[in-house]
Amino acid sequence: MKLSEIQDLIKFVAKSGVNEVSYETKDIKLTIKTGATAKVKAQQPIMMQSMPAAVTPMVQPMTRTAQPETTPTEKTSVNNKLITIKSPMIGTFYRSSGPDKAPFVNVGDEVIPGKVMCIIEAMKLFNEIESEVSGRIVKMLVDDASPVEYDQPLFLVEPN
Repeated sequence: MKLSEIQDLIKFVAKSGVNEVSYETKDIKLTIKTGATAKVKAQQPIMMQSMPAAVTPMVQPMTRTAQPETTPTEKTSVNNKLITIKSPMIGTFYRSSGPDKAPFVNVGDEVIPGKVMCIIEAMKLFNEIESEVSGRIVKMLVDDASPVEYDQPLFLVEPN
């Protein structure tokens, strides 16, 4: 896909009033989200071995209020200066790459930028979520094989 085609698609989405459009081929995945500011996210798909489907309870959809955009990692306002690592997408949270594999991280583990912390499966694509900070994991806020929302807190990290 050429840059001019992407720009035309962004203009079309902005004029149409749609909040989000996803376009996917075997080589590229493109998601355009509109709101206060338009964003384009393109990534190569990550192919991993399929995990068995987890039985999850029905979840009522969350109603979102208008909030300012935040990054996946955001400092909490608590006095202990913990960093909250948040989900960058909607999907199913997995602590390991398979049911018989060890978790990527546990409470007490040290993390560095680039270290894989979990996987979020969305539309049969398994996306590795990497740490953007250095520190020690203090708390895991999501259970394995649980559905997660965009911007939902996943981990609390004490920075180094």
